[in-house]
Amino acid sequence: MVTQDSEKDEDVELEATAAQNAGTQVIARYSKTLPTSPGVYRMLDAQGEVIYVGKARSLKARVANYTRLQGHTNRIARMILATHSMEFVTVRTEAEALLLEANLIKRFKPRFNVLMRDDKSFPYIVLTRNHPSPGIFKHRGARSREADYFGPFASAGAVGRTINALQRAFLLRTCSDSVFDSRTRPCLLYQIKRCSAPCTGEISIEDYNRLVDQACQFLSGRSQKVQDAMAVSMQEASDALDFERAALFRDRLSALSHVQS
Repeated sequence: MVTQDSEKDEDVELEATAAQNAGTQVIARYSKTLPTSPGVYRMLDAQGEVIYVGKARSLKARVANYTRLQGHTNRIARMILATHSMEFVTVRTEAEALLLEANLIKRFKPRFNVLMRDDKSFPYIVLTRNHPSPGIFKHRGARSREADYFGPFASAGAVGRTINALQRAFLLRTCSDSVFDSRTRPCLLYQIKRCSAPCTGEISIEDYNRLVDQACQFLSGRSQKVQDAMAVSMQEASDALDFERAALFRDRLSALSHVQS
């Protein structure tokens, strides 16, 4: 026997399915024309508010995943249901997409990203501020230490690769404070030009903290300002016939290309 309540339940379920299918169709229209390059995508609701920001190695493949009719979590299904339009930014590397995604999440505070922001299992990129020579690290857990936090990020692997590129660009230390304080000579990272060795005075505290500030600007989205300053310094060193210093800035700019180009 079919009751009125069961009929109402079926009607509600059918309406929800139809709404999700409508969201899927919206997304499918975009996915057909997207490139396979890395990028960041934004999902917007009927009022034009950003409800989700995501990044992808391949925009086409990632967005196409949302067009499946089954296999989504409840959160993703609700997000698809609410999607009325999408916006995209193509970039040249996964690392650049990672940083852009984090900055856009911070700017728009999308409601479907809030769960990730509150989940302490997602990693951050951290610039410590409780030491005369701050370090750059991947961090999970409570934001309890004095530091600049960038993120959170959904991909721990991408965070690790980005930190490696930032090491080469800004020559910041990744050692613990105890290791730093016990050094009597530069480590291997200094020899391979991935650290400026503030631990043994190979760089002054003032100059080292200038590198830290540049890294902070870069992670905050002011990348062009940082690159322009490096290019000017490289040209000045070259004009002064200090070719070794000019080569250092050239290598740092090249390292940034692994994040942005």
